[in-house]
Amino acid sequence: MGCIMLDEFGYRPNVGIILVNDSNQVFWGKRVREQAWQFPQGGIKRGEDPEQAMYRELFEETGLRPEHVELIARTKDWLHYDVPDRWIRREWRGHYRGQKQIWFLLRMLGVDSDIELKSGAERPEFDAWIWHDFFVPLSSVIEFKRDVYRLALNELAAYLFSPEEVSTRLSRCISSGSSTKPSSPSI
Repeated sequence: MGCIMLDEFGYRPNVGIILVNDSNQVFWGKRVREQAWQFPQGGIKRGEDPEQAMYRELFEETGLRPEHVELIARTKDWLHYDVPDRWIRREWRGHYRGQKQIWFLLRMLGVDSDIELKSGAERPEFDAWIWHDFFVPLSSVIEFKRDVYRLALNELAAYLFSPEEVSTRLSRCISSGSSTKPSSPSI
């Protein structure tokens, strides 16, 4: 399985990043050469703690450095998802189950032009990005990740919104059934 770190249950330690702007909209990145949109995320390397991995992944995927963001909160526990067999590399089957993630909520302190998708990594993760309503991305997340996204957004929303606001925003998102295919990506 190469250098991939797995826990005793077959989960790869990973971090997820919910980056918000002053309007509490989330950074939503379009994966390179795909029509898939997601939050920045990535594996924790041997010797890193989750916060170190988060800052490394933030830079690799957005070009942002610690001075461009404020760390607001993180999930209390690991959130797990299983990856369907058809998505698992053949050589990993039987060992790898999925990912366990610590999610971080960050506030953007810099300006949009600080985001440089091609600056931080050898192979960029994203080729476009937008600011999106806090809850709307749930409907466009690949199915096997939806529960983790929902859990992370719900837990971390409490640091940005009142309980009433969370309920209203979530019901508006669910009732609208709106597509989250972004209309005007920023590059």
